[in-house]
Amino acid sequence: MTWMVIRLVLCLAFIGAVLLYASRLAQKRGLGGSTGVIEVVARQRMGRTSSVSVLKVAGRVLVVGSTEEQVTLLAEVEDDELRTAMAAAAPQAGAGADAAAPGLAALPARGGSGGLAGSVLDRGTWTTVVQELRERTVRRS
Repeated sequence: MTWMVIRLVLCLAFIGAVLLYASRLAQKRGLGGSTGVIEVVARQRMGRTSSVSVLKVAGRVLVVGSTEEQVTLLAEVEDDELRTAMAAAAPQAGAGADAAAPGLAALPARGGSGGLAGSVLDRGTWTTVVQELRERTVRRS
């Protein structure tokens, strides 16, 4: 019985050592960590299998829609437009100003129900932001 416990402990220690070695090797090669080239600014699920994401890629701000089958570029926006939209989507913080975008006033909470109404976590807020971004990028003839 004691031999089985000793073998179990040794096996678990070996597996732990292998995982630790693999983790350090991956860090040395730059795998699994953020490289700073691509940053996910925001993501909102729009349905069971679809979502809209705002990405910063090498200084450019892209709005992409993704499903299980494809990823589609919806819009490319300026960085200041992103800050304005994020400040508008942020909840009103009383006297505190938004540190990421100083001087930008947040919109008051929308007339939705629940504790998340008007906050970044509110689905209606992101729907409004996406609609505003679409309006700015629609080509009119």
